[in-house]
Amino acid sequence: MLMGGCLVLFISAWAFVRLWSIPAAVGLCVVAMIIPPVAAMIGNSRGRDDRWWDETSGDAKSDEWWDELDGRTPPDKKKNDSKNGHNDHRDRP
Repeated sequence: MLMGGCLVLFISAWAFVRLWSIPAAVGLCVVAMIIPPVAAMIGNSRGRDDRWWDETSGDAKSDEWWDELDGRTPPDKKKNDSKNGHNDHRDRP
């Protein structure tokens, strides 16, 4: 519907509106040019109550890692490596 309206604005601007007023024809084209991006932004926006950043990815290890980064869960207490006394972080991405 919106794309059809944009086409009508473009075609009418240069088919017959330009015969009466070139600035009006340019104005119609500017309006037709602005409508699609604005419609896409409105259509892709989320509501105030949508908490899309809290959705889980389905990968338990990744979700644990992101929860730790976001401060929702405390960091895991890794067992010390008996050889060098350092925490073993090899299982982290």
